[in-house]
This record gives sequence, C-alpha cells and structure tokens, in this order.
Amino acid sequence: MRVLLIGANGFIGRFVADRLLADPAVQLTALGRGDDADVRFDLATGSPGALTRFLDAVHPGVVINCAGATRGGARDLTRHNTVAVATVCEALRRSGCGARLVQIGCGSEYGPSQPGSSTAEDAVPRPGGPYGVSKLAATELVLGSGLDAVVLRVFSPAGPGTPAGSPLGRLAEAMRRAMQSHDGELKLGGLGVQRDFVDVRDVARAVHAASLSAAQGVINIGSGRAVRLRDAAAVLARVAGYGGALHELDAPPGPLRSAIGHPRADSEHAVPVAYPYPDGCGSWQQADVRTARDRLGWRPRINLEESLADIWMEAACRI
Repeated sequence: MRVLLIGANGFIGRFVADRLLADPAVQLTALGRGDDADVRFDLATGSPGALTRFLDAVHPGVVINCAGATRGGARDLTRHNTVAVATVCEALRRSGCGARLVQIGCGSEYGPSQPGSSTAEDAVPRPGGPYGVSKLAATELVLGSGLDAVVLRVFSPAGPGTPAGSPLGRLAEAMRRAMQSHDGELKLGGLGVQRDFVDVRDVARAVHAASLSAAQGVINIGSGRAVRLRDAAAVLARVAGYGGALHELDAPPGPLRSAIGHPRADSEHAVPVAYPYPDGCGSWQQADVRTARDRLGWRPRINLEESLADIWMEAACRI
C-alpha cells in the first residue's frame, strides 16, 4: 500500500510515520515543508495543480494529512489549517489516483460541552476560538469533497514529544524548574480544567487503522475519560519524585488568566487571552469513543500515567 503522509515532522505525524514504517505492507512517502521530507511542498502556498501532478506520479492509495498549526493568529491558522486542506481536497479531486484521505481533526472543533457529558460525533460543533474554527472549516471541506475520506477528531494528545506550549508541557516545565531550584512550593494556575487526554502512540494506531478501513465521516479519538489537570499534576509530581507542595492559584477577574507555573496573578504576571480557555473548549471535554471502537476496532491502550512519565523523562533531560 502506497501512503503519502503530509506533516510527518509534527507531534502526531512523527508517530504516525513510525507506525506506518513498522508495517511491511506500507510504502511511505513523506511530503512537507522541511528539508528532511521526501518531497518539499507547502500546502499553504502551493497550488492544487502542482500537488495533483505529484499525486499522479506517486499514485498513493492513501493520503494522510497530519499537517497544520495550533498556534498563531486567525490568518495563520486559516492558511495552515483550512486553505491547506482545501488544496489537498482539490488536488485529490483532480488526480486520477483515487486515494483515500485520512484527515486529522481535533476536539476543539466541538467547543465547550456540558460538564459530565461525553461528546459524540453527532454533536453540533460550536468552536470557541480561531483554532477550532479553522479546523472545523477543514473538516467541512473534507466531508463535502465527495472523496473517500475520514476525519479523526483527536482530543488532547499527550505522551513523548508533547509540545512545551501545551498544558501538560507547561506543567512539566514548571515542575522541572521547581526541582532545579529546590523550590518546595509550586504555584500553578488553571488546574480546574478537565480534558480527555489520549496518548499520541494510540492516536498513531487509530490513524493506521483508519487508513486500512472503509469508514467515512467523523470519528472521535480520545480516552473516553476527562481528567482534571490538577489530578494530572499530582500524578506528574509522583512520577517526577517531586515532594513539594502544589498550590493552585485562583483565576483573576476579567480578561486575564494565570498561566501554569506563574506566581499569583497581578498586572506583571497575568497573561491576556482572547478566550476563557486557549483551546476554546471551556472547563470540560470528554470524548464518546464508541464509534472508533465499532468502526475501526480501536481502543486506547496507554494510560495517562505512562504518557506523563514519558513527558517527564523528556523534561528531566533538560535539568
């Protein structure tokens, strides 16, 4: 099976590449903006015609798109998350390769949900920020393309390689600094939020399964369990051997919010944000993952403690 992987150098893409390379039946080609890609191509600026010519030459059976941006202004997010996907869809429509498309979406497309609830694929998306909006627009483009396509809505990926700017990445870095300075007290903000964390290696398994399946539409990929960030911090402290006290800071009033690892918020340390939660998902998010089980035969295998241990191993190497 010839597979074209777009975004192989990203957080999820690296593990998808590893998973596919371990399958002797897969012939993998990586397309991306970096020098180490098999083919250099920028989806945000490249033309559909140029990508079509490449698709006709390589003739993949599956195209997996892990590329995209998680940070930046609305213009950058739209260019890298929406325009790029429009280019992929149009190129596939023009091409004679007939490839199946596996698009990586995100839980932020749903926006805030009711505490205690599990979000299923038929929920009405109401993204609460520009990132979720840009990803939802990409999903709609895929679903309306007429292609053989599936969108995997990945909730909160964790594990080795977790970006330093993510909640768990910031948490690990704050703990690393506290241990390095022998600080017996760690003050953290924003620990009340609850998210559905899923290990990135499990995500890669889901992508592999989706590429082999005939499933179409949207499929949630998560653990099916919301975890309070405060509880994740306690597990990380145990894994790291941090014996200090964890103190949660109250969020200040108004449009300012304490960032993880910052001292008590004041005009000097408060971080302005455009939305109450950076991912636009409110205080609670939990995936209903029954569709992934039924249509992909997929279940998460790696628990959060193992994911946090791997995150900590990488952070500890910086001590």
